[in-house]
Amino acid sequence: MRYLHTMVRVSDLDASLDFYCNKMGMVEVRRTENEKGRFTLVFLAAPEDRESGEKTKAPLLELTYNWDPETYSGGRNFGHLAYEVDDIYGLCQKLMDAGVTINRPPRDGYMAFVRSPDGISFELLQKGGAKEPQEPWASMENTGSW
Repeated sequence: MRYLHTMVRVSDLDASLDFYCNKMGMVEVRRTENEKGRFTLVFLAAPEDRESGEKTKAPLLELTYNWDPETYSGGRNFGHLAYEVDDIYGLCQKLMDAGVTINRPPRDGYMAFVRSPDGISFELLQKGGAKEPQEPWASMENTGSW
């Protein structure tokens, strides 16, 4: 058995792709439009997983966009997606500058949480262990939930 992908339903494909690709830095590796089923599937990979995602179709994030409007709730109920990042402070600053709320700042230099436009919780973990705590993160309060 091997991990293939995590699927999340999204209500606005453009806003979701802006968050996942432009802000989080993921890359689209494949897309399927299904007219009969009235849905679009977009498969994304973290930059370091792009090659394996294209070849083996894993590990990926599948965004499912149903063309007929639906209301999704409880994004937090499914848990969260976790990604290891090269520079947690740099990514959190980039996300904040792009208007993303840092729900749980990386006060410890190791872990942060943000949410997608659909309320999906993302855990960001510093690659190789915690960095030295630094401001403004060390004293930043939590915002909302994750």
